[in-house]
Amino acid sequence: MLEMESLTLDRLDIQLLSALEVNGRASFSRLGTVLGASDQTVARRFRRLSAEAGLRVVAVRDGFRLGQDQWMMRFRCAPDSAAAISEALAKRPDTGWIGLASGGTEIVCMTRPRSAGDHDELLLDKLPRTPGVVDIRAHQLIHRFYGGPTGWSQKFGVLTDDQIAALRAHPQPGPGPVAVDPDDEPLLAVLERDGRAGYPELQRATGRSESAVKRRLAALLASGAVYIDIEYHSEDLGFPRAAALWITTAPGALHSVGQALATHDEVAFASATAGPSNLMVTAVARDTAAFYAYLSGPLGRLEGVQHVEATPFLRRVKQLTYVRP
Repeated sequence: MLEMESLTLDRLDIQLLSALEVNGRASFSRLGTVLGASDQTVARRFRRLSAEAGLRVVAVRDGFRLGQDQWMMRFRCAPDSAAAISEALAKRPDTGWIGLASGGTEIVCMTRPRSAGDHDELLLDKLPRTPGVVDIRAHQLIHRFYGGPTGWSQKFGVLTDDQIAALRAHPQPGPGPVAVDPDDEPLLAVLERDGRAGYPELQRATGRSESAVKRRLAALLASGAVYIDIEYHSEDLGFPRAAALWITTAPGALHSVGQALATHDEVAFASATAGPSNLMVTAVARDTAAFYAYLSGPLGRLEGVQHVEATPFLRRVKQLTYVRP
């Protein structure tokens, strides 16, 4: 279990982050009741975390549940062009996470194309013609082991099972049909900017009655087509180092290695991939010594791991659905 060593955040801050990962739309009153604090205190903490730790609550379409293609892209660039290319990618609605890595010579970017045409436009037309792009490698995400609706701050273990149950608004998604309808786009456009937007704002954006908005949002969340997620600066929790790990395993060990990685405290995201490697992991650490200890220890000891390539991040350019200042 992770231990926090932050100069700016305390236990209540971490509890609030974890609670928002469970139910990002819970009212301050409900959050306060579960966390044992007043709603005014929770509201003040929320505002401070938003201003100082980059906290954002946003709706995210779950590509795995929706059966949509998702890709983790690696662009090797000339050093003087990587920043400009990453900023251009950040403006695209089909990119969901962008980081500058390898000392600023590589861009790591997750894309969620809504159609085959979007994917082809980016990979076959725009990027190959972009000056400064030296090499492109595409890794299709084919099975999520950790991340998405399961947030990394849960690994701090600051909430009890009873608190999580009291916060959870919807049952875990089941095997039923999952879809986002064209009529849902105005609703999601607001929630992708602010996952805590109130029902009057959602009503104005959609032209539906408040009860209809509530029913449709509840259905989307319950199906797993959409989830409410949070992003924040992990460095404010005492974890300023992050890296993408491109892991190759023996084919028969792929699933067991992925399941094991999901339990590691350092792992914020893990997915099986189709491409040059068969696992992609985002790992966080306190410092380079802790990063080395993870690579040579828990990761290095996993049976079935054949090769690991680590690309440390210089900085994050875009998080879930917004560009990071």
